[in-house]
Amino acid sequence: MSQNVENKIHQTIIIGSGPAGYTAAIYAARANMEPIIITGMQPGGQLTTTTEVENFPGYPNGITGPEMMVELQQQAERFGTQVIFDMVTQVEFDKSGQHIHKVRTANGQEFSTRSIIISTGASAKYLGLEDETKYAGSGVSACATCDGFFYRGKDVAVIGGGDTAAEEATYLAKLCRKVYLLVRKEEMRASKVMQERVFKTPNLELMYNHELIGLEGDGVVEKAIIYNNQTEQQSQLQVDGVFIAIGHKPNTDLFVGMLDMDANGYLLTRDKTTHTNVPGVFACGDVQDHIYRQAVTAAGSGCMAALDAERYVAELEAALSPAL
Repeated sequence: MSQNVENKIHQTIIIGSGPAGYTAAIYAARANMEPIIITGMQPGGQLTTTTEVENFPGYPNGITGPEMMVELQQQAERFGTQVIFDMVTQVEFDKSGQHIHKVRTANGQEFSTRSIIISTGASAKYLGLEDETKYAGSGVSACATCDGFFYRGKDVAVIGGGDTAAEEATYLAKLCRKVYLLVRKEEMRASKVMQERVFKTPNLELMYNHELIGLEGDGVVEKAIIYNNQTEQQSQLQVDGVFIAIGHKPNTDLFVGMLDMDANGYLLTRDKTTHTNVPGVFACGDVQDHIYRQAVTAAGSGCMAALDAERYVAELEAALSPAL
């Protein structure tokens, strides 16, 4: 990285890649904002762990998650986006009234910018089993709406006891022959409304006091090894897929105490915009969306963030121009 680029006051820096970040970059670059996108530890975000994407518009034959991210990156670079494979370790929002934010990376680079677009996403929570990694994309998923289609007419298990698990299980019950919902405790944590939906779903079997302890299969999941923590007995379920539904964690640790968040750590944006509580700082994608969590909605909010940032910077530079 040249010293000149680092010393320059950029119009926008995008923190985090994935559909939201790359879409923001495409729109910002086309608006001549010369954006820099700093990819983070997992370039491309959660979609890079998805084998097949069939519900993103424009891909009639489907595409793999990694392939889509490569194409989005290339599209962003086509319009002049600079992609930096690094991780942001510190941000310093403007406090001096100069309307300049600072971004520092793990490799020691520092950037000054008029605006920041945060698209760091959210990470699915997993149980921590080695088999979850072994069968990732081959029978293990954390998103029913993303991958449920691949299990039409098959048997699956859902792990969790909250609203997320109840929602995933009832959704999958519309597609699958049989759904097992494994709840670690004697009762569900889900809201009464969601529990009622579970109880009324005929092909959904609730299994209280059960935990997933392992998976077996020749390349793909064929069996779920489960443990009854009441009887202390181990057994097997013949399933084709396992959906881990114990929640997501937004990747917002970097902004704790600096940006407004909800009780679960998701960034709060104003009204129907991507504006955060700090002027010139915008949030898009799963980092501020705990409801939909889809690639296409993330991309849409990335577009919004770029448009909001463009308008902010244009108005700011117009206001500052007499003093320049």
